[in-house]
Formats: sequence, structure tokens, C-alpha cells
Amino acid sequence: MIRIFFIFFLVFNSTLLFSQVNASFPAISGVTLTGKTIAIPAKTNGKFTLVGLAYSQKMESNLRTWVDPVYSVFIDQSGLFTYDINLYFITFISGFDKTASGNIEKRLKKELDKALLEHIMFYKGETKEYKTKLGMTDKELPYFFIINKEGKIIYATSGEYSDKKMEEMESHLEEALTVTD
Repeated sequence: MIRIFFIFFLVFNSTLLFSQVNASFPAISGVTLTGKTIAIPAKTNGKFTLVGLAYSQKMESNLRTWVDPVYSVFIDQSGLFTYDINLYFITFISGFDKTASGNIEKRLKKELDKALLEHIMFYKGETKEYKTKLGMTDKELPYFFIINKEGKIIYATSGEYSDKKMEEMESHLEEALTVTD
């Protein structure tokens, strides 16, 4: 019985997340660790945008599994293929966390590579709308979305980093960039 429930939960959760593909990404704005205000998708300069979202501290360890691979593929432009996209890791700060946000920001500025700071954004506000619209149902999983130039979601995934997920992400992005060029 537990096994059936677990399988149902995985299928239901995956269906919610992937039903977001082709939907508009909900407008969100926040401030990066460099102090720049960003509005997604409105101010993404007509570029594709990769967004990683986390709304609980339980997600932090899973989100951190993405940082190095995403950095090496999308920020460090020394590889064979370079991407001209926007990239933001967005942390939702709400409720009690709002009072601790200054300490969180200071800690991250010390811990993270300086090249990442402009890609880390804090959203301070209600999270319910985003959780619902984006199918973010599990507090332990980070969620990733590729948004096209028009603000539509073209790819979605969640969870801990894997090579397979990165390959799928790159494949969707390369296909979309090829079609629009």
C-alpha cells in the first residue's frame, strides 16, 4: 500500500510540474546579492532565462548540488559551447525568514564565488501563488525552469542535480536557441 501511494505521489508531483511547460512564468522581482533589482520575465532583455527556485531551508542541500555544474556550464564561459542566457537562483524569503534575511545574505556573500553573486536573487513576499502556479509541491526539492524570450516555460525539472537532468536542460536550451536564431 505504501509503495502504491509513493508511486502515485511521484506521478502526481511530476504531472503538476511538467504541466507548467508552455505556460507563462509568473512575474517575480527581487534583489541580487550585488544589489541589482531584477524582474523576471519582464526585464530579461529578450534572452532565455534559467531560473532555480528554493522556498525552504530544507531545499538548500539539494540546491547546492546544482551550483558547481550550473556555474561551469552557464557562467564560466571557457567551455566549448557558450550560452548567452540569464541565470538566477531565486530564494524565497517569507514569514520568520524575513527577519533573518540580512544574515543569510551576509553568509552567502562570504561563502560564494564572487561570480555567482549577481545570479543569486532574493524574493521577499508571499510564496503561495508561485508554489501553485509552478507546481512546487515538495519543500525539499529545488525547482528549475527555462523561460523563453516571451516569458513562457519551455522546460521544468526538480530535485537534486544529476547529469541526466543537466543534459536534458542543455538539450532543450540548445534546441530553443537554434530555432530562434
